[in-house]
Amino acid sequence: MAEAEQPQIYLITPPEFELSIFPNRLSGVLDAIDIACVRLALSSTDEDRILRAADALRDVAHARDVPLVIESHLQLVVRLGLDGVHLPDGSRTVRAARKALGEDAIVGAYCGASRHDGMTAAEIGADYVAFGPVAPTHLGDGSFADAEIFAWWSEMIEVPVVAEGALDVAQMRALAPVTDFFGIGPEIWQAEDSVLALRDLVAAML
Repeated sequence: MAEAEQPQIYLITPPEFELSIFPNRLSGVLDAIDIACVRLALSSTDEDRILRAADALRDVAHARDVPLVIESHLQLVVRLGLDGVHLPDGSRTVRAARKALGEDAIVGAYCGASRHDGMTAAEIGADYVAFGPVAPTHLGDGSFADAEIFAWWSEMIEVPVVAEGALDVAQMRALAPVTDFFGIGPEIWQAEDSVLALRDLVAAML
């Protein structure tokens, strides 16, 4: 994933979805709006389910020249022909992932609201660092990554940064000047019309 002056969209799948429905829904979004990357973020630990989902979404994404990364399951990246891995544990496994996958794979690290973790991940080989959620939510311990973190990062660090979690039109507008990617998932998948919902969010960046 390359940096751009205007933030790019990085889609995150729902934690659960119907394999008979979601690939077509994803296809519709990819055909309608320019997407930089897709993350398969299933909460399931059932390997067969993960394999079937990855196969289906890889075909959808790669047919449109969009990379597909998988959350957490480092051992499946090469086996499934995916483009990389998204690590939810900050900098802890970045070095191991880079060693396992080589220099060409995408290795991303989610670092919550920790600048220190983000800097460490960037220094040891992450291709991008994600911070979030960008506003308080009822999940976790209530911490969130405020605009100051993104402003500081964009000024000081060259590695691209992703803003994700609790995004809305106001947050998209505020963070557009200081982030490289917006990681968007439930913000559109919970909507009846995902394409329309994403168009509304993208318009806020302009």
